[in-house]
Amino acid sequence: MKHEEFKLQQQVCKYLNLKHPHILFYSDTIASVKLTEFQAYRNKTIQKEGFKLPDLIIFYPSKEYKALFIELKIKSPFKKNGEIYKDEHLEGQQRSINDLSNLGYYATFSVGYEQTIQIIEDYLNENL
Repeated sequence: MKHEEFKLQQQVCKYLNLKHPHILFYSDTIASVKLTEFQAYRNKTIQKEGFKLPDLIIFYPSKEYKALFIELKIKSPFKKNGEIYKDEHLEGQQRSINDLSNLGYYATFSVGYEQTIQIIEDYLNENL
């Protein structure tokens, strides 16, 4: 699954570089990297405990938001009734999305390439 999400991440970043070369963005890679024990220790000591940095950050303010944070997914993290699946990692990601939203950022999950591109374009064109 992580390999599929990394492929999605690559596709989205390629799109951003081609379609919006002036936009500054950061795409997190730590989730797809196998760290040594020492690297994992070092990484843990410099991270905010419990905070799950979304996969993609677009540093472009809109009229309403400071920046766009997207947590990329291959399949929906939500049940049919709209509740997030009972999973510690997903629940942590949802808490981080909520925290970022409360700070004035647009933060969301996205599922697949088409939805992610639509979220990006809507954000950049302020059609949210």
